[in-house]
Amino acid sequence: MKLESKKQKVTPFPHFIFRLVRYMLFAFTLVLFSLLLGTFGYHYIGKTSWLDSFHMASMILTGMGPVVEMKSDSAKIFSSLYALYSGVAFLSITAVFFAPIIHRLLHILHVEDENN
Repeated sequence: MKLESKKQKVTPFPHFIFRLVRYMLFAFTLVLFSLLLGTFGYHYIGKTSWLDSFHMASMILTGMGPVVEMKSDSAKIFSSLYALYSGVAFLSITAVFFAPIIHRLLHILHVEDENN
């Protein structure tokens, strides 16, 4: 997922769309992995139903907060570690999602003019 440098021309729009789709698929994969990690953890460690586990993982991953109270010590430890992971994951996924858009905007603003 290499981007063009400042000295290169701005990539054509169809190539930009292809790059954007690749980055979006990668971000979606990270979200899916994070949700699966949380759902399985809350189900097996937190002893909650599949629906409650998915709901809890979704709420923690997006920063909304816990929904179900964790009763066992192992469930509380998992919930704490997953919350820490989710904070970093959410910011990283957002950065991956917006990287090609921000890069293109900055590249358009800073591209070197061939006439100079």
